[in-house]
Amino acid sequence: MSALDENLSKAQGYLAKFRETGVMNHIAGASVPANTGDTFETISPVDGSVLAQVAKGDASDIDAAVAAAKDAFVSWSKMPGKERKAILIKVAEAIEARAEEVAFTECMDTGQALRFMSKAAVRGAANFRFFADQAPSAEDGVALRNPNQMNVTSRRPIGPIGVITPWNTPFMLSTWKIAPALAAGCTVVHKPAEFSPMTAKLLVEIAEEAGLPKGVLNLVNGFGDGAGRALTEHPDIKAIAFVGESRTGSHIMRQGADTLKRFHFELGGKNPVIVFDDADLDRAVNAATFMIYSLNGERCTSSSRLLVQESIYEEFTTKVADVAKSIKVGHPLDPETVVGPLIHPVHEEKVLSYFSKAREEGATIAAGGEKVGEAGCFVSPTLFTGANNSMAIAQEEIFGPVLTAIPFKDEDEALALANDVQYGLAAYLWTSDLDRAMRMTDSLEAGMMWVNSENVRHLPSPFGGVKASGIGRDGGDWSFDFYMETVNVSFPRQHHKVPRLG
Repeated sequence: MSALDENLSKAQGYLAKFRETGVMNHIAGASVPANTGDTFETISPVDGSVLAQVAKGDASDIDAAVAAAKDAFVSWSKMPGKERKAILIKVAEAIEARAEEVAFTECMDTGQALRFMSKAAVRGAANFRFFADQAPSAEDGVALRNPNQMNVTSRRPIGPIGVITPWNTPFMLSTWKIAPALAAGCTVVHKPAEFSPMTAKLLVEIAEEAGLPKGVLNLVNGFGDGAGRALTEHPDIKAIAFVGESRTGSHIMRQGADTLKRFHFELGGKNPVIVFDDADLDRAVNAATFMIYSLNGERCTSSSRLLVQESIYEEFTTKVADVAKSIKVGHPLDPETVVGPLIHPVHEEKVLSYFSKAREEGATIAAGGEKVGEAGCFVSPTLFTGANNSMAIAQEEIFGPVLTAIPFKDEDEALALANDVQYGLAAYLWTSDLDRAMRMTDSLEAGMMWVNSENVRHLPSPFGGVKASGIGRDGGDWSFDFYMETVNVSFPRQHHKVPRLG
């Protein structure tokens, strides 16, 4: 039996319960169907087969989940941080114990390759461990003194939170939002993306089996115009943490305006990787291709624009094209696969549409640019050359294994090209000139920048973008700034005269 056949056999075992019972909502500790009984299908992008029926929640399901979260908040928010920490550590351990189940389920539901998804549970567990460690000190503040007053600050959990997560690497991104919310003392209603709902159900089951109290984490599946809208408009939801498209983020903000919600948005990106002629070219090639062709290019921080200095443009893009042509496209559970199928036929159609746009705009397809096979949502790793920054392929977020290469003359032009998009999530800079690196990073319009590196995450550091790429920061103490309210209590240090009116 080949490794792929063995993995497929295991995956069928993990998916069997979903085929039998469907992907249910999870409210107040119980797996429940949608109140209406309605369902929708989640399909495998490998071949379009139906993986399971999914509960299609609406406003009534959201009402029930929010009520459960509101009830659970009373005790969870008052639980000492040390006790919350112990529970969240057990959740992390339980996630690790079911790492293979999480990975195989995610591969089949999203099309992401096992070589990357094998670490999904490990990353998710790391998020729970990191924020669990912060729980005992989450409420801590500072003392501010002047001759007349002592001001003491502290933080309090804001209340029930709505978490709306995307379909790319959904398990890890769910934990990235949910873990700090729980560590802060908030309760959660989670609405996952309809394209990839399966591991969200695994997460809530794992967490409760590990000891998370019922109602602290609730799950409602559904669509944006039903469950999503009801969640963003609900008056008892105090904040919305959302990861997804910029247009959707703007829509969510409008929906939540009447209830004056707090928002944290991690949105789209069209991130530049800027390569100067003094860079270590081989390392830069490896980093640029990894950041666009891993995870099927379906990642907000992908290096989707390649800006290369004119003197090395031909050499560098030739090397990138060679890498793209050598990448194995195949079944996500094949250990050799690098690029699996895109998430859904709707998204595949969007990505494929940019190949004709590139030709119409006059760009050259140096590698890829075609669908792979007849079945499933497979697209070849693609490189566009001969592009300029006014083209749609340089301005719009394609969200697939598609890279647009643009030449630049000098530092000023590189900076102008890099900033000339609506997004500002991440940027990658390759140069051996430290002074140039300082100048460029001082002027690049991006929330996160890496110099001579691919995206290497450090959990205590802030994560987020500027412009149309988001609002707020995740990571470290920045997460608690969102999920908690800072309060100040003032004490007099000496007797003072109180103004008397009348």
